[in-house]
Formats: sequence, structure tokens, C-alpha cells
Amino acid sequence: MDKLKLVEQDYLKDEVPVFHIGDTVGVKVRIREGEKERIQVFTGTVIARSGSGINEYFTVRRIVAGEGVERRFPLHSPSIAGIEVKRRGKVRRAKLYYLRDRVGKATKVKELIEAREEGSTRKRRKRGATARLNRLKGESTKKAASKSEARKERKKRKKKAAKNKKKQEVATAQG
Repeated sequence: MDKLKLVEQDYLKDEVPVFHIGDTVGVKVRIREGEKERIQVFTGTVIARSGSGINEYFTVRRIVAGEGVERRFPLHSPSIAGIEVKRRGKVRRAKLYYLRDRVGKATKVKELIEAREEGSTRKRRKRGATARLNRLKGESTKKAASKSEARKERKKRKKKAAKNKKKQEVATAQG
């Protein structure tokens, strides 16, 4: 093993919570004021993670009094008392720097909804209003799918009939 990694291992934290980009986290920061030490929570959205090992950093952004504030924290720093994940975010980017340009509600990140059935972390499928109604009625989604296919077929036939009618009208007008 590399000598540098051997030295770094002593300073790595044993328990680091699992959090991803887009999550809303509360970072508990130790602040020393003279002889006293207190913990202050910095709550915001994780917009970036970078580095590895002892050099791993994450950036948290929040809005304070209408002004965007970002702080970059070393993950394994002794000045961080803990990290609490408050909300899971659903994002499709590795870095959320585009949030810097957004104002108000546009800075919100969609929440990742996880199924809580038997400890699974499977994402819930979104369903339309008709599927929801059919489920309430006790009909299966297969039946609903066949109904929608039948509806499409009827619409197709109706269009074809209208087209044929137009052709006949043109033919009678000419002949």
C-alpha cells in the first residue's frame, strides 16, 4: 500500500453517512469561541462532491436573507460533528451549479420518494388518474391498457371513415 494512504487512514472518519448530490443535509459544525465550543447547524442542498480519501469535499448551498450562501466542507474534518440527511433529492446531474442562477422556488430539488414496503428502496412508479381510478374500482391495469387500445382503435376507424367520406364527395362532384 502507498505510504501516503497509510498515513491518511488514521485521520479518516469511521462512520460517514451516505448522502448524494441534491440531498438536503444539516451539517453540524464545531465552532470554538475562546475556551467554549458550540455546535452550529448549516442546513442546505448538497450541490457538489469532489475528491477522495482525506481530500474529499462537499459543497452545501442555502439561501439566507435572499442571498445564496455556499460552504465547502472537508468530509473527514474533525470540525464536523455530524451530517444529518433531512431529504433525499432526485437529480440527474453530478454538480448542481445551475442552482446558483435560480431564485425562489426554482431552487427546489425534487424529492426522491422511496417505497417503505419491507425495507425496499425501490422508487414508486407514477400513475395517471385513470390508473388510480381503475385501481380504486378494482380493475387491473391490463384492462385499462386494453381499454385505451380500444379507444385508439375507434379513433383510427373514425378518421378512416371521415377520409373515405371526403373521397366519395370529391368523386361525386367530379363525375
